[in-house]
Amino acid sequence: MRFIDLNCDMGEGCGNDSELLEYVTSANIACGFHAGDKDTMRRTAEIAMEKDVAIGAHPSFPDRENFGRTKMNLATEEVFDIVTNQVNAMQKICVDLGGSMHHVKPHGALYNMAADDAELANAISRAVKAVDPELIMYGLSGSYLITQAQKLGLKTASEVFADRTYTADGRLTPRSQTNALIADTDDATKQVVQMISTGTVIAATSETVPIMAETVCIHGDGPHAVEFAKALRTRLDQDGIEVRPFSK
Repeated sequence: MRFIDLNCDMGEGCGNDSELLEYVTSANIACGFHAGDKDTMRRTAEIAMEKDVAIGAHPSFPDRENFGRTKMNLATEEVFDIVTNQVNAMQKICVDLGGSMHHVKPHGALYNMAADDAELANAISRAVKAVDPELIMYGLSGSYLITQAQKLGLKTASEVFADRTYTADGRLTPRSQTNALIADTDDATKQVVQMISTGTVIAATSETVPIMAETVCIHGDGPHAVEFAKALRTRLDQDGIEVRPFSK
């Protein structure tokens, strides 16, 4: 039996969290620095627990104005502090609700910059480990977020994207390019099945690229996010791929 985790960013004001939690197995909950607040974090965590969905912190640069999507050149110790602050806040809410936190997935520019910056990835990983060394780091497959977390002894989940195309070096095609997104649901689900089943993805330039797929990101902010999540779960079931939270 093959397995995969489906994760989705939550608590960001999209209005469809409860519906998406019917189909995903991990929720990355915004911690207030790019979206959300403590009340939203708590409500989202409560629903996730009711639906047996693993809870993760979704820390960001302090950038609510731009939804955490603006690059910021902060000192590594400042990054350590802001990540620690957010992960601690999410963990406290989980404990207060009688549950536990499962993972951490950085958001937006913080995620993208750390994928290619070992020092930044190390600062994030150190912060996660300082809060709880049992937490799992979710990071872009093949990136520094994975390798730096592993160097510190953290367990990792290599993340792939259902609705994004890839370059020949296994990175995501920049959103500035017209072919960065996969709009067709069937094409996106086929890509996910290939990544899980063969450990490869077809790059936008047609090369077959090796990739590690342990968790799949489903974007919750699209107009058809719930329909896509349902379609992907249906396709995975048809192909005999079990969907469950990434195992600690």
